[in-house]
Amino acid sequence: MSTTTVTKSCASCAHWKSAGAKGECRRHAPQSIIFKVEPGVQYDAKFPVTKAEDWCGDYTGK
Repeated sequence: MSTTTVTKSCASCAHWKSAGAKGECRRHAPQSIIFKVEPGVQYDAKFPVTKAEDWCGDYTGK
């Protein structure tokens, strides 16, 4: 009997969209960010960027 061990990391998570060594966690809606751009303020929404080897408690296998 053989067993396969899956490393529970972003790289093997169903919610992760790869962009190389980093990617976007799409488990939850994009997060709002506010940043200062002279002469004003700009607003945007982004998914959290994580590394392939990162992990969290919301892991779901592909």
